[in-house]
Amino acid sequence: MNTPGTGEGAPRAAPANPIVPKSAQEALRPEKGTPPPKRSRASRNQIVVFMNFMMSALVLLILAAGAALYFGKQEFNGEGPSTAATTFLVKPSTGVQDIAEQLERRGLISDGRIFRMGVRAYGNDGTLKAGEYEIQAGASMYDIMELLRSGKSVQYSLTIPEGLTVEQAWARIAENEALSGDMPAEMPAEGMLAADTQRFTRGLTREQIVAKMITDQKQLVETIWARRSADLPLADINEFVTLASIVEKETARADERTRVAAVFINRLNKGMRLQSDPTIIYGIFGGKGKPADRPIFRSDIDKPTPYNTYTIKGLPPTPIANPGRASLEAVANPSKTEDLYFVADGTGGHVFAQTLDEHNKNVARWRAFQRKVVEDEKSADETDPAKSDSTTTNAIKKKN
Repeated sequence: MNTPGTGEGAPRAAPANPIVPKSAQEALRPEKGTPPPKRSRASRNQIVVFMNFMMSALVLLILAAGAALYFGKQEFNGEGPSTAATTFLVKPSTGVQDIAEQLERRGLISDGRIFRMGVRAYGNDGTLKAGEYEIQAGASMYDIMELLRSGKSVQYSLTIPEGLTVEQAWARIAENEALSGDMPAEMPAEGMLAADTQRFTRGLTREQIVAKMITDQKQLVETIWARRSADLPLADINEFVTLASIVEKETARADERTRVAAVFINRLNKGMRLQSDPTIIYGIFGGKGKPADRPIFRSDIDKPTPYNTYTIKGLPPTPIANPGRASLEAVANPSKTEDLYFVADGTGGHVFAQTLDEHNKNVARWRAFQRKVVEDEKSADETDPAKSDSTTTNAIKKKN
């Protein structure tokens, strides 16, 4: 006997996952994947979103800054745009920004901002020095920064030769284009400017260089005066400079300055007049000096002035020029001789004598030499009519 539901005739139970027939198109369609997990409330929070944005922006900013720094450094250290060497003036109290703008305007750098940032990056913002600098062609911003930091600016020079008067030196200082500003209101006393070469940078004022020359001369004179011979017949430092100025004008030969000084010292000791031709010239023309084409006439020798040592006793009231170191040293420590006279020898030097007779013979030889020079010039120019008139005129002047 069959149990109900188990016999062959009883219906079968349906399977748990029935197979549903699919068409070919449905069978080829890809099945859906596993869906992503749902975002939490925290991940959707606006603060987190903002922080993510800021981190991304910061990374981009760092990358951009790194790139800018790299290319800026390449530009700062790379060859500059200038094609020729030139000078560049930095005035006192000029800041980095102004310097950068001027450099860019002059075409010496490509970008003033890069120069300014580079200078500050190297810590040289306050170390660039005033002065005039020579910038080489193609100099990089780094090279220019280092040059301005070093202070090695272009040097100019002003030479005041020994024997110039203060007025003549004054004119040279006023005409120097590298100096700035006006001349001082008053000239210093005669003999009080250093006869030397002054080196300076463009922009130094005329007042500053005059002050330096006065200080230099004062120190020089006082130093030499302090170690003078004890038996000099000089009352004070003014007489010392005055005699040194006369020696300066009498000879340019270093090897005979002490001997020329000795002649004047010996004359002062004996109460004799100095009879120095340069004092005649200063008495007539003063600090301007004698014109080159103007000879000394016999009437000039007899003309009384406070400086004419042919007519006055002792020394003139002031120096007649700015004496140099060598003449000051010569007067402070003159040669030990008995010489009382000297006259030109025709070679740029002098011959010395102890007696008037010996001196007169030396003078006669000098005048004979002068006559021969005039005659030789006249003879040489007789074949050239174009020169004959001027030669005759010059001969008359030399005889006088």
